[in-house]
Amino acid sequence: MPKETPNKLLAVALSKAKAVSREGILKAVDLDRDTKARLLAAKCLMPIIKGWYLLTMPGTDGDSTAWFGGFWFFVSYYLEDRFGKKGYCLSAESSLDLHSGESSIAKQITVLTKKNSNQTIDLPHNTSLFLYRDVKNFPSPIETQSNINVMPLPLALCRLSPSYFSNKPLNVEIILHFLPSVSDVSRILLEGQMVSAANRLVGAYLALGENGKANQIAEDMAAVGHILVITNPFSAYKAVIGKNLKLKSPHAGRVTALWNKMRGPLLKLFPDEPGSHHKTDAILKHIQELYLQDAYHSLSIEGYQITETLIDKIANGDWDPDNNGVDKNHRNAFAAKGYHQAFQAVTKNIEILLTKKKNAGEIFEEHLQTWYRELFSSLVQAGLLKASDLAGYRNNQVYIRNSRHVPPPVSAIIDCMEALFVLLKEEKSAAVRAVLGHFIFVYIHPYMDGNGRIGRFLMNLMLISGGYPWTIIRVEHRKAYMEALEQASVHKNITPFAKFILSEMKP
Repeated sequence: MPKETPNKLLAVALSKAKAVSREGILKAVDLDRDTKARLLAAKCLMPIIKGWYLLTMPGTDGDSTAWFGGFWFFVSYYLEDRFGKKGYCLSAESSLDLHSGESSIAKQITVLTKKNSNQTIDLPHNTSLFLYRDVKNFPSPIETQSNINVMPLPLALCRLSPSYFSNKPLNVEIILHFLPSVSDVSRILLEGQMVSAANRLVGAYLALGENGKANQIAEDMAAVGHILVITNPFSAYKAVIGKNLKLKSPHAGRVTALWNKMRGPLLKLFPDEPGSHHKTDAILKHIQELYLQDAYHSLSIEGYQITETLIDKIANGDWDPDNNGVDKNHRNAFAAKGYHQAFQAVTKNIEILLTKKKNAGEIFEEHLQTWYRELFSSLVQAGLLKASDLAGYRNNQVYIRNSRHVPPPVSAIIDCMEALFVLLKEEKSAAVRAVLGHFIFVYIHPYMDGNGRIGRFLMNLMLISGGYPWTIIRVEHRKAYMEALEQASVHKNITPFAKFILSEMKP
């Protein structure tokens, strides 16, 4: 009987581990010694805490992407295993993070339990769980978000610490606009005689211009003898969403809020729009002259091994996968061909922009799906992607390599994209449309692949609409590019990204 190869043995080990894992999370006791040893040797197991592992792709055990992708699955499995299905609940603050669609994973998640548990559990990549027993204040009922037990939204809002309003005011603003009924808040405040919380929430609603909701809570409390001393927990925060706006989802509200929050600092950095001093033909000719450079850098940023010779070959029509075996098996070439087709589609849209003076946001909304199809149609024709992959937005969760930012869930993508389309169409500044359009698009990450390339196409469509030059983000600056996007996504600071784009605009 022939001896099994190492790859075959590894495949068997991975299959065993996958069968006993829960969304890639597994306990050491579920693996036999040989399977565990083989997976550890192949770096397919990331140790989380003693006795717990995350199943990863070979060689990615130290990659933060795997951990942030598996973080909530671990939290769910571990807490249920230790405390039972109903034996734990996230704190008010950690619950509100999830309710509000907070995109970045907090460094510490606080958990209430019914059993003795007071401890901090350190986890990979500067994350942790803080557990404490609090039977008296354990909420009833509890709900689930991302398969995690959380406080119901009105209860979490009423139990928030004063510091949360100052540390994460955007989350509170989003929730106050999203909350279906303020009566649910009043009911909890009255039942718990939570006067201090009522003072803060009335002050918060007043600060947001929601006087009717503020008055309802104050009058409800006064009806049972509670006279409020109103405090404004947003004293150092300026609202960004706008009053009397009913949000369809917290995630869509976050898109609008980020745009409104970031546009002011961005406008201070960018020079005035130069306007178009060249004829349409000259602009389009210049864009075509930049194609080789643009394709090389944009594809290389995404990790494709692209040469200018390959790009030139495709542009000249010399690439022949039907009759050339080398071309047929060259995945990089398929990516380059798709980029060429998408680039031409974007150029046609720019011609419409310049000749018909059409709204740039409308052009993007109408032709986004065309750009996406052009990027990937050759991969479908080659059998490397399913035809259904060309239709619509992603239908699975995605995670961004080495980022704490987790894009919105599938259920929120349409609402988020609709919010982005509205913002692009209504925004007067081309610089804001370019920088925030690019950032918000990759923040949403609506597709399984191609988001970075489309984000850069979007940026350039908007730059051209204001008379700015077509701008190439160079692969040698990839690290600074990704760090600037991370600052915007996780820390809500757009300034590094705006400055980076400005620096790339220079010849």
